[in-house]
Amino acid sequence: MISYLLFIGTLTAIYALLSLGLVASWGQAGMVNLGLVGFFGLGAYCSTLLTLLGLPIGLAWVAGGLLSAVMGIAFCLLTRTLRGDYLAIVTLGFGEGLRLVELNERWLTGGSDGISGIPAPFKAAAGELFPWLYFAIAWGIVLLAAWGLNRVLGSPFGRALRAVRDDENVAAVAGKSVLLLKCQAFGMGAALFGLAGALYAHFTSYISPDNFVVQLTIYIFLAVTLGGYSRLVGAILGAVAVMSILESSRFAAEFVPGLNAVQIASLREFAIAVALIIIMQVRPQGIFGLKNEKARAPAQPDTAPASVVSSHVK
Repeated sequence: MISYLLFIGTLTAIYALLSLGLVASWGQAGMVNLGLVGFFGLGAYCSTLLTLLGLPIGLAWVAGGLLSAVMGIAFCLLTRTLRGDYLAIVTLGFGEGLRLVELNERWLTGGSDGISGIPAPFKAAAGELFPWLYFAIAWGIVLLAAWGLNRVLGSPFGRALRAVRDDENVAAVAGKSVLLLKCQAFGMGAALFGLAGALYAHFTSYISPDNFVVQLTIYIFLAVTLGGYSRLVGAILGAVAVMSILESSRFAAEFVPGLNAVQIASLREFAIAVALIIIMQVRPQGIFGLKNEKARAPAQPDTAPASVVSSHVK
């Protein structure tokens, strides 16, 4: 039972990291990315292949995040004229395109057979304590990413991102480089997606294109929506809630007689769909609501009261 809970807890941390990446690109910059699973897989394969070539795992994780960030920035430049639903559709196609590449380039990715035997950090040294160790590493990275994003998004850069999200034209008139800000936000989100993929690959020791399907995108959007799409803490707690829904539905067979394995799997997807519909109808701003993120006016220097000034003039 403990092993199962540690496994689910580590997967929840990976989902939380994906959710933080979506907050950076969608919640703060307003860029809908339905292809996040593509960057997730890109980071996983990059880290895996580099590790198998002899690169240390820590550096492979960084490389997976950086490659995803570079691809995200390049993609943002190519789609710079797209907005809203058009951008969402193109990102969805981009994510599926990456999965098809992973499926068909067998010489590199193993195709549908995938890649197995992926090494994990300190697994031999940790022994039976490895699940605890990886759980701590995953959640440590999540907390570090949340702290870093909180610092970045609370700065003038974060306020500029939200200005672009709310009205690009006003931000441009105010002298902000809209394209640069979008590329930075998309790159940050893609980097976290890639890092999450690297963590996933070295945790499960096996990856294949079947691990990077569009259902994962739906799970992450539900998690972010559940917590309030601009809230970092909400994204993390939303990931916990989504994983709880997914895993609790596994035990439905004990309470609903007559269900086979296929029906139970369908029930999980049905539970996610119902949860998303209920949230959008009852509380579209999320459980934690949307944070008031209006930029504050700069503090003015102390001045003498009007009456004193007036008397002095007289």
